[in-house]
Parts: sequence; C-alpha cells; structure tokens
Amino acid sequence: MKYTILTFGCRVNQGDSLAVEEQLVASGAVSAPAEQADVVVVNTCAVTASAEQSARQAMRRVARLNPAARILVTGCYATRRPGDLAEFPGVICVTPNQDKDELLATLLTTAERFGAGDGACGSAIAPGLAGRTAYTLRVQTGCDEPCAYCIIPSTRGRGRSRSLDAVRSDVARVLGAGFREIVLTGVHLGSYGRDFADGTTLATLLRQLDSWSGDVRYRISSLEPMDCTRDIVDLVADSSRFAPHFHLPLQHASDRMLRSMRRPYGLASYRVLVDGIRRRMPHAAIGADVIVGFPGETDADLETLLGYLESSPLTHLHVFPYSDRPGTAATALRGKVDGVTVRERARRVRAVGAGLADRFRRSQVSTVRRGLVIDDGSRAVTDNYLKVSFSPPARRNQWVDVKVTAVGDPMRGEIVGLTNVPPTAAPATASALRR
Repeated sequence: MKYTILTFGCRVNQGDSLAVEEQLVASGAVSAPAEQADVVVVNTCAVTASAEQSARQAMRRVARLNPAARILVTGCYATRRPGDLAEFPGVICVTPNQDKDELLATLLTTAERFGAGDGACGSAIAPGLAGRTAYTLRVQTGCDEPCAYCIIPSTRGRGRSRSLDAVRSDVARVLGAGFREIVLTGVHLGSYGRDFADGTTLATLLRQLDSWSGDVRYRISSLEPMDCTRDIVDLVADSSRFAPHFHLPLQHASDRMLRSMRRPYGLASYRVLVDGIRRRMPHAAIGADVIVGFPGETDADLETLLGYLESSPLTHLHVFPYSDRPGTAATALRGKVDGVTVRERARRVRAVGAGLADRFRRSQVSTVRRGLVIDDGSRAVTDNYLKVSFSPPARRNQWVDVKVTAVGDPMRGEIVGLTNVPPTAAPATASALRR
C-alpha cells in the first residue's frame, strides 16, 4: 500500500502523525506523493479558520488529482466538525482525536487489503521518517485552561499525561533507532503530571531525561508562561542535554487584553520570566505567540503590545490575527475589530517580529553553536534554533560545531568541528574552540 500523511497545525499533531507513520511503515506500507497514494491521512488543525481552510483545500486537491485515493481525516477539525468533512469526495473515515487508535486499526486493515505486508518488518523508525531528523515525542495531550479564544480543550479533551515509564520506553526506542534530538511536546505541556495527583511535574520528567546516558539533546516545545518554573529554567541553563530554546506564548502585552483572553498571568510576570532567561542564557532563543485584533483591542492596546515587543529579549514571533471560533467564549464578546484593521495590526506586529529575529541573528555572528545536520546535509539546526547553511555538506543526523559567519535565512556558516558527545551548556566562540 502506498500512503501519504498530510499534517496541519501544532507539534502535537506532528507527533501523532509520526506515530501513525511508524505503524504504517512497520506494516509494509510505502510513502508516496499524494497523487499516487492509495491512502491519504489528513491530520487537521482547528486553531484558526485559516488552518481549517488549508485542510479543506488539501482534501479537494487530493480528490481532484487522485480520485481513487481513500482519504481518512482526523485531528482537531475532524473532532469539531466531523459531518462537514465526511461529505468531501474520497473521504472514507472521519476519526476524532480521542479515537485515533481506531484510525490506526482502519489504516492497518486497509494496508492488509492492499497487500502491504504482515507487519513483520521490524523497527520502522529512523532519522528521516516524514522528512524529520529530530523526533517529535508527545508526552501529554488535552488542556484544562479556559482561554477565551481557544477551541482546543473541546477538541482534545481534559489534560492527560503519559506515564513516566511510557515516556522512558519511547525515548529508549527512539534513541535506539538512531535519533539524536527529541522534541518534547504536548497540548498543555507544562501541566504534565498534574492528572497523576502524586506530585509528578514536568520538571520531574525533565530531570529523569536529563540523567539519560547516551548522545541525545532534548528540545522543549511550547510552555505556557505560568508553567515555566525556575526549576525548569535552571535545568535548561545548567544541563548538557536541553537546548537553550524556549517558546512562551505571550498573546498580548496589555493586561486588560490578557484578562479578557482569560490568560492567568500579567505582563509583569512574563517580563520577569523572559528577562531572567536572557540573563541566565544570553544566547537562548525565546519565541512567543501573539494574537492581534482580539475583541475589544484598542489602538492603545496595540501600542502597548508594540512597545513591549520592541524592548523585549524575544527572538521570534508567531503572529495570529484573531478569528472567531464557534464554541469559544470570545465569540460572544463585544467590540469586534474589523478585518482590515486586524490585518494592518498584524502587519505591524510582524514587522517588529522580523526586527527581533534579525537582531538575534546578528548577535550570533562569529559564535560557534552545536548543531544537528538536517535535510541533504547542507544545513544544521543549532541548539538555539538557528538554521545555518554551509558547504561542503556533512552527513545528515551528525552533530557539528558551526561557526556562524553571515546573517540570512538560513544563516551562513562553516563547520569547525565534528562532535558526538552530549552538548555543552555554555556557548563557545571560535577562538575558544580552537584552543
């Protein structure tokens, strides 16, 4: 059987798709372009109207180019509006998030029907699966936070953590397959362990992973600001195994807007957090999500947001123009901002974000960062989340020490050393490396 998996949205969806793909490959299925696939899995997102539209467009394209394809739809959009998606041509199955195990059973049954194999193919995972050199590992799903704009608690359910033993088992399996970087992710990652009610926290998990022997680097996915504790910051700063890379959704810098969004923090505490990270880790990447055009947002609120961002230590932004999500509290709020104004505000915030990214990239010129070689071997992703290109290429999935030589996207650099030992916590300079 030939298959394609189309994934939209967050790293959690990426992790879910990887798990599905592992099982398919183990059954003997073979990856193929969508126009040639027997089965196409569409793993959807519902965080914005645009994300849903992208999934619909992809499904229509598959049906047009490959009318014989069997399309199976899952993810948050499939959970929110299953009836709508079931009407699309070629769709044979719409599976909500909570029933993804049933989706896998359907896929494996379909694989047998196409003579994909008997599942006796051994371990199927290896660096390069789904085009990824790092492995995205979901350790938690669901969310109990009542953010006014967010539909995800209704599409993912309550917060649920995977057991420490299950995570350790997955880490052993992934490292045994040759992966050297693991991205830890969850819908509300910072709530890891709360459902156990035994004192287990995300810091508990991170400390256990930090003690793991072998050549591995962990990258922590998005953390809500109130969950990024001092223990976690200290662990990342002091450990040889965690990338100095944080993604801390801000959403807004106006406390009035944050209260309206039902975010459980204010700008002052967010500022203390990111300023503290910058002091501990001067080279760390610190990203943030920002929503513009939320109901009730005024010009003054926007100026507050722009003013903070321009003076912040953030290194990159994800900017989301607000759009109504039926079923969320925000849909009933007054003071909706018109579309033209929302787009203009988003443009201004993105311009600031571009300036922050450029400032950070320039600050990294002449430094040496440890990176993992990706793609065709001509680029590496550094510990602090820079993509650096170089020539001649190196072997994919190899650790390299890269000296950053020029600003760009990707950055330009040169390999100054090869290393297969766990990463150092402190940044190196080219001169220090040569000594």
